[in-house]
Amino acid sequence: MAERGAVSEISQAHPDRVEVRGRDLTGDLMGRLSFTEYFHLLLTGREPNEEQRFFLDLLLIAIAEHGMMPTNVAARMTFAADPGSLQGAVAAGILGAGPVILGTAEACARLLDRGRERVEAGERPEAVAAALVHEAHSSGARLPGFGHPVHRPVDPRAERILELAAERGVAGANLELAGHIRDAVGEVWHRPLTMNVSMPIAAVMLDLGFSADAVKSVPILARTAGLLAHLAEERVRPIGFEMARAAEESVAYEPPPETP
Repeated sequence: MAERGAVSEISQAHPDRVEVRGRDLTGDLMGRLSFTEYFHLLLTGREPNEEQRFFLDLLLIAIAEHGMMPTNVAARMTFAADPGSLQGAVAAGILGAGPVILGTAEACARLLDRGRERVEAGERPEAVAAALVHEAHSSGARLPGFGHPVHRPVDPRAERILELAAERGVAGANLELAGHIRDAVGEVWHRPLTMNVSMPIAAVMLDLGFSADAVKSVPILARTAGLLAHLAEERVRPIGFEMARAAEESVAYEPPPETP
């Protein structure tokens, strides 16, 4: 029996049709699914239920835009340098989706996964949360999902997600654990730290059946839309070079010390 080559279950193009996840693109999906529903199908191989669709929409909207963040600044400055490379400018912004900006939702999901495994093994959620927070504090590591340079004492986006999760009855073990982590943070740090939007994004997605591997896809997709808006504005109201000039003027130059 001949060995099979590389296999993908996502899509196949034929002369007369396109199949996506085993469905006819033009005969079934186009005109029936919203883009959010289609994204869920592409990502997971399944069409979403109503709560998955609702919260995927909600989370995409929550994280798509947040002012002149480094991702948007990088994209605008790249576009100013090469106005013919829209895709390059978008890529420049998305490359900044790491453990400090945007990528923190994935780190939150990994943290919640670790904690939930311990809870499922028999530990109390409050004790698990306290242990995770003490571990981060004692090691000097950043605790993903907490702290924000602008939103204090609360992140309004995070609070709205929590409110709607409770209202629609989707709050599960991960959102419960996230709440215990927030309580433990205040006790261990001896001061309130804002639970930022990344923690409820991760918790809601996990409670709705998404894997931790899928969590980062939401901020990446959402921020791509925001980047495209910034670059559309950059075409008609360019500020990329102004931001570069402001950065140059704000940085003091010091010559290196003389070598003896």
